[in-house]
This record gives sequence, structure tokens and C-alpha cells, in this order.
Amino acid sequence: MAKVAFTQNIQRHVDCPPAEAHGRTVREVLDKVFADNPRARSYVLDDQQALRRHMLIFVDGEIIRDRAGLSDPVSENSSIYVFQALSGG
Repeated sequence: MAKVAFTQNIQRHVDCPPAEAHGRTVREVLDKVFADNPRARSYVLDDQQALRRHMLIFVDGEIIRDRAGLSDPVSENSSIYVFQALSGG
């Protein structure tokens, strides 16, 4: 199962503990992780189910390319990290 982790910065706003789920794409894995956590889903994804502009997702250390469809491939041993992009100086 792919491992999914959310940064502490996100966890300050919404409860999203580390999780594991089966899936072949980022979308499939996140759908399973968010199935019982609609609040986390709406924090990370917009109303079109695309990644919100201020969020980043890395799979095995590489930033995903498909922010709208989340179709980037995931293996059974993948690590998915969800970050909230920060700005400022």
C-alpha cells in the first residue's frame, strides 16, 4: 500500500493523520484516504476535485505533474507527501 503523509502545517487546520491505501494513481489513493475524511478532502482539493493552488503533492520525491486529474502513477511502495505551499519573506 502507498503511504500518505500530510505536513504538520496542514494538520494545524484539519485532522489528516498518516494513512495507507491501495491505488495505481494519486487520485485513487487520495480518494480512499479521503473517503472517511471529507473535511481533509475539501482542504486539499477544490470543488472540481483538482489540487488546490496552494497545495503540493510529491510522489517518491517528485512533484506531481497532473494537478487537475491527479493521474500520476503510484506503486504499492510509494510515499505520497501532501504539502501546503507557503509564501512570504
